[in-house]
Amino acid sequence: MQHICRTKEAPFLRTLAIINGKWKFRILYELACETTLRYGELKRNLAPITHKMLSDQLKDLAADDMIVRHIYPEVPPRVDYSLSPKGLTFLPIMVALCDWGKEHTAPSKT
Repeated sequence: MQHICRTKEAPFLRTLAIINGKWKFRILYELACETTLRYGELKRNLAPITHKMLSDQLKDLAADDMIVRHIYPEVPPRVDYSLSPKGLTFLPIMVALCDWGKEHTAPSKT
């Protein structure tokens, strides 16, 4: 493949470092589907994720500027999560993966 190659910059490996693991990609997917979600909604949608795992993954995604964490000055505190502008640039990749899944997997039997 001409457009996929090994380089000193290793863009493929940098991308994997941002979305690595079982949960980060799923968190991005949930935020792409719902635009903005509160912590509890994410936890419910991603069951059986643990509190620690979700918290760590959200911190990592925020540090990589893939999501935005908005804290409201209320009691009790309310926190919303959404895709950042950088995270929004990842949407075409998620759409391509969804399209690939539709094309190359059998429909589920319900």
